[in-house]
Amino acid sequence: MSHRETMLPALPAPPEAARRFTTSRLIGNVTLGIWLAAAIGIVLFIIDSWSIEKLTKYGPNLISGLGVTLTLVSISVVLGGILSLPLAYARMTKNKVLSWLAYIYVYFFRGTPLITQLFLIYYGFGTFRPYLEAIGLWTFFRDAWFCALLTFTLNTAAYQAEILRGAIQSVPRGQHEGSAALGLPRRIAFFKIILPQAMIVALRPYGNEIILMIKGSAIVAIVTVFDLMGETRRAFSRTYDFQMYLWAAILYLIMVEILRNLWAWIENRLTRHLKR
Repeated sequence: MSHRETMLPALPAPPEAARRFTTSRLIGNVTLGIWLAAAIGIVLFIIDSWSIEKLTKYGPNLISGLGVTLTLVSISVVLGGILSLPLAYARMTKNKVLSWLAYIYVYFFRGTPLITQLFLIYYGFGTFRPYLEAIGLWTFFRDAWFCALLTFTLNTAAYQAEILRGAIQSVPRGQHEGSAALGLPRRIAFFKIILPQAMIVALRPYGNEIILMIKGSAIVAIVTVFDLMGETRRAFSRTYDFQMYLWAAILYLIMVEILRNLWAWIENRLTRHLKR
C-alpha cells in the first residue's frame, strides 16, 4: 500500500463566518443608496432638460476655452521646469545664501494658496503701474493672461524644484563614486548619469503636478481669463443652466484621464528595463 493511499482525506474548508449587520454598515448602505438615488436623479434631469441648441451655441466657446487652458498649463509647466533646475541646484548647494533664498522661494510658493499668488501678481503689480510703464513692463502686467502665466510658472517651479531635488538625492551614492572613478567631469556625470536616473524617479510626481496644474488653472477665470472655466461661467451667466458646468467637468475629466494614461504609458516605456 502506497504512502498516498494511507493519507487521510482533506477536510472541507470551515464555513465563512457570517458578517454582522453593524451600525456602521447600515450607515454606509444608506449613504450609498442616497448617492445612487442622487446620481440617477441628476442623469434623468439632464436627459429631460437636454438642449442641443445650447450645446451647439456654446460648445465651440468651451472648446476655445479648453485650448486656452491647455496652452496656459503647457507653457507654464515648461517654463517652470526650466526654472526648477537652478532652484533645485540652489536648494542642494553648500552656499548658505543661495540655499536659504531658494528655500524661502519654495516655502512661499508651496505654502500659500495659488489664488493668493495670482491676486498678488494681478492686483499687486497694478499698484506699481507708473514704475512698470517707465521700464516698459506694464504691457505685460496689464494682461490677465500673462499674469496667470507668470503665477503658474513661479508656482510650479517651486514644486518641480522639490520633486527634482528629492529625485536627485534618491540616486545611490555609488553612481557619483562610479562617475568619479571613470574620470568623468562632475558636470558631464550629472547630465549624463545622475539626472537621467533622477528623472525616472521623478516621472510620476511630475505627472501628478501637471494634473494638479490643469485642475488648479480654473482659478484664472476670476481674473477675466476666458479659459475653459471662464467660458463656462460666461455661458452660465447667459443661460442659467447648470449643465454648462457639467460639460466643463466632463472636459476636465477627459483631459486628466488622457494625461494620466499617456503618463502611465511613458512611465512603462521608460522603465521597462527595470521590470522583471
